[in-house]
Amino acid sequence: MVRILYLIIGVLALCAGKVCAQELLPYQDHNKSARERALDLVGRLTLEEKAMLMLDESPAIPRLGIKQFNWWSEALHGVANQGDVTVFPEPTGMAASFNDALLFDVFSAVSDEMRAKCNDRLHRGLDDMRFHSLSVWTPNVNIFRDPRWGRGQETYGEDPYLTSRMGVAAVRGLQGPEDAKYRKLLACAKHYAVHSGPEWSRHEVNLINVGMRDLYETYLPAFKATVQEGMVREVMCAYHRQDDDPCCGSTRLLQQILRDEWGFEYMVVSDCGAISDFWTSHKSSSDAVHAAAKGVLAGTDVECGYNYAYKSIPEAVQRGLLTETEVDKHVVRLLEGRFELGEMDDPSLVEWTNIPLSIIDSEKHKQLTLDMSHQSIVLLHNANNTLPLRRGSRIAVIGPNADNEPMMWGNYNGTPKQTVTILEGIVEKNGRRRVKHFKACDHVHDKTMTSFFANCAMDGRQGMRATFWNNPNMEGDAAAETWITRPFSVTTAGNYSFAPGIEREQFSAKYETVFTAPESGTITLYLQGCSSFELLVDGKSLQRFATWRTTETRSTLEVEAGKTYNVEIRYGQHVHNWAANLKFDIGREDAIDPQDVVNQLKGIETVVFVGGISPAFEGEEMPVYVEGFRGGDRTDIELPKVQRNILKALKAAGKRVVFINCSGGAMALQPEVESCDAIVQAWYPGERGGEALADILFGDYNPSGKLPLTFYKTTEQLPDFEDYSMRGRTYRYFDDPLFAFGYGLSYTTFEVGEAVEMPTTVKQNQPTKIVVPVTNTGKREGTEVVQVYIRSCADADGPSKTLRGFQRVTLKAGETKNVEVSLAADAFELFDPESNAMYARPGKYELFYGNSSSNLRKAEVTVK
Repeated sequence: MVRILYLIIGVLALCAGKVCAQELLPYQDHNKSARERALDLVGRLTLEEKAMLMLDESPAIPRLGIKQFNWWSEALHGVANQGDVTVFPEPTGMAASFNDALLFDVFSAVSDEMRAKCNDRLHRGLDDMRFHSLSVWTPNVNIFRDPRWGRGQETYGEDPYLTSRMGVAAVRGLQGPEDAKYRKLLACAKHYAVHSGPEWSRHEVNLINVGMRDLYETYLPAFKATVQEGMVREVMCAYHRQDDDPCCGSTRLLQQILRDEWGFEYMVVSDCGAISDFWTSHKSSSDAVHAAAKGVLAGTDVECGYNYAYKSIPEAVQRGLLTETEVDKHVVRLLEGRFELGEMDDPSLVEWTNIPLSIIDSEKHKQLTLDMSHQSIVLLHNANNTLPLRRGSRIAVIGPNADNEPMMWGNYNGTPKQTVTILEGIVEKNGRRRVKHFKACDHVHDKTMTSFFANCAMDGRQGMRATFWNNPNMEGDAAAETWITRPFSVTTAGNYSFAPGIEREQFSAKYETVFTAPESGTITLYLQGCSSFELLVDGKSLQRFATWRTTETRSTLEVEAGKTYNVEIRYGQHVHNWAANLKFDIGREDAIDPQDVVNQLKGIETVVFVGGISPAFEGEEMPVYVEGFRGGDRTDIELPKVQRNILKALKAAGKRVVFINCSGGAMALQPEVESCDAIVQAWYPGERGGEALADILFGDYNPSGKLPLTFYKTTEQLPDFEDYSMRGRTYRYFDDPLFAFGYGLSYTTFEVGEAVEMPTTVKQNQPTKIVVPVTNTGKREGTEVVQVYIRSCADADGPSKTLRGFQRVTLKAGETKNVEVSLAADAFELFDPESNAMYARPGKYELFYGNSSSNLRKAEVTVK
């Protein structure tokens, strides 16, 4: 009887197992390919559900087990818009390393940290949300064609080949091994194509004069490389029109070139608001329905935006502008991406879900960002061996960037647990008692503020009363109240709150105080904010903004000594998934006298001036209203006058001046070569940039960075910013720089000898190599970067030279090594006007090699 009972139980279990197996639908079977699963799932969706999945903020579809998903996260040089992460140098700085292997390690670390953050949210049962998801819109592989472009700092410089190598390394580091079952993240090559400023016209400009040579030789190579070599899973189309069609509605770009020529099989995402631009600014579509149809038909799979046009897809189908079969093609691509991430599978199946939070800003990652900071810094000028400095000598460290944490982080950044500013790095190296510090000046403004915040009081208490509501309109009962007793700067970046118990979104605040004027005259009320903010004095509105970008304002007020003034700031956070911030001070601004700066430096011979600009002035579509800047871009590339005048005064006073320039791109520093004994280009150097810079200043690390950009002498050398032709731009079409592309000094010297192995004949589309002896002719160990360029002798319209290979080599004093530089199979390809394509035309080529684009040996090679 017992045996019969066990037999019955076994049969029932077997049947149950068969039923379970039958109930497992094809899209739920993790043993099937991502594409097979996507093809099955798309057939189970309604048209309305398909349209919702094509939005960057995609809602859950519970009946099919589809979770909420966001396509928009950022990881430009670290996990962005989140706190306690590792912040690496800005990409242009990392490009100066000429080290794509190290960049791969950087982005492997970044993807680990993003996965760790997502894993933590998963374990805590939190929904997916913007900036916290597994689709990261990185890297930016646009060409930095003009140094005035504020977003150029996000790129890998002006050269197509260097950008390609760095872009591929970034994609591979982010996505993980191609042979893994699941992608670690989905990377995105942006902004396709040609996009490179100006910021102020990007939503409406129509680029109709970009020649085929510039398109194929300059603007497209990095996208092609990330697609074909990097296997990037996403490409983002740009805002502007290209030959009358918006990029996100261009069949030529998205179908003919991207898919037909290059074989891209994955997703296209729109830049945010780009589909809406079709009818709101480009006027190429009549309304949202037609814009949606145009975007889908051209090949844009996911729309990023706010007032989504793609919500109109069902209406477009109903009106015959689209077919549901066409919609299915796009939904399959995005579902395939989600299946590749494993986010629809049991986490135990996905190897990346085991990455712990402890990896974030770990010692390994801190060392990695220090290594990259070391290699990114470029020594531009070093008269009479001013550097390295002698440790223990008394020095002054001044300038607007000396103790500026946010500058170190660049843009599109996260917030690290700890930042080593340049001042802190120098103090740690040289000793606090041997370092004198004061700010000396602002970046641009020629005045300094003496704060009168201590003259603010209310209800018998010194300072300002801050009242908070957990809604954006100051409605109902207040949720919190605090008192502020000093000039304040608050932000929700890094998961901070304005006050205890206050949400990080959809909140409001009112700051109130009574200011008693300590003297008669003009005072300044400095207010900086993001989202909605208004400044009132005695009930009169002085400033009012609603913006998604941080906006800096200065208001002046005539006051009488002893008289009181009611000051009020109203704030409301309304930008979804965006950090809030607010900064305020009140006081007297006094004109800066360079001689006053000199007078404070009596007895000090060496002055380290840390200046340049900052991400507060250059970046994406920024509401910046100061001289030299417009909308996130620069209108000139000279050092701001207030800084330039102080440097001249220091030199006139006989000081030894070391100028540390911080900027996202090239600066015109010709006068500074005269006024400064040494110049170091530090970029925006990341969370340990101060330590890296101090190591270089005091000789504990020998600089090895090389410029990924041409540093021009003056703004006058630049063509019109809105001219996208490459003529007269970059080292490839310009030959009178202040500091050339590929240039960078060391504390030792190198000699690049005659090649010991050089091809004289190369077959079309076959890789080759060049072997060059490099000797360290100085007295200390150092690292050199051997660079190889080519030029077609028969191509009169082509570039004067173009980079095709590079290799870092470290040599001890007196040591010689034969350095092998590989040239890829397409190394001799240039644009061929006869075929309208990239082609290695048979004939003679010049092959250049050396340690910068302006210091080269030459040989001749024949391509057959």
